[in-house]
Amino acid sequence: MAQKFLDSVYDKGNRDVREIYADWSKTYDAEIAENGYATPMRAASALADSVQDKSRPVLDFGCGTGLSGLALKSKDFSIIDGIDVTPEMIAVAQSKGVYRIVHCYGLTDPIPVDLGAYAAISAIGVISPGAAPIEVFEMIVTQMTAGAHFVFSFNDHALDDPRYEASLKAFIDAGTLALVFQEYGDHLPGIGLRSTVYVVEKL
Repeated sequence: MAQKFLDSVYDKGNRDVREIYADWSKTYDAEIAENGYATPMRAASALADSVQDKSRPVLDFGCGTGLSGLALKSKDFSIIDGIDVTPEMIAVAQSKGVYRIVHCYGLTDPIPVDLGAYAAISAIGVISPGAAPIEVFEMIVTQMTAGAHFVFSFNDHALDDPRYEASLKAFIDAGTLALVFQEYGDHLPGIGLRSTVYVVEKL
């Protein structure tokens, strides 16, 4: 069953991605765990090593069922807000008790939070084909405040699309971002998928 959902997410001819995640919400955690989902802990560890004050608010962008929030909490981040586009996933995330608040928004709606209010933002397993497009990455970078840190991942599907790394490079070359951390490693080893985790600081 896990393979079926993962294939659906990465199939470019699939039905609406939000509909897939809504259907997946009840079994997502178990199916992802079955495939050894490694990126949340890798990303949370990288962010924890990159920031001084873990008491400042973190926005978990694309929080899904809250696995990334659990990873952040395990690294002593104490104030975590979430945001996602799928109400069914949000309901599961809220049940984990790690978020101060979780916002829901539509894909075509303005973001209902001030990204500039957060000292750190995470988008863990979020920005890739089959999930959030590269424009979401660009929006986050544009709206986050100077001095804030952003941890995110590009999986192999994103790394195969030159637009993803090109966008990151453009922000770095322009002096908008400083690269703090970069590491390629396991994402979903059960299906042989890997990812690069990055931490950047807004300049």
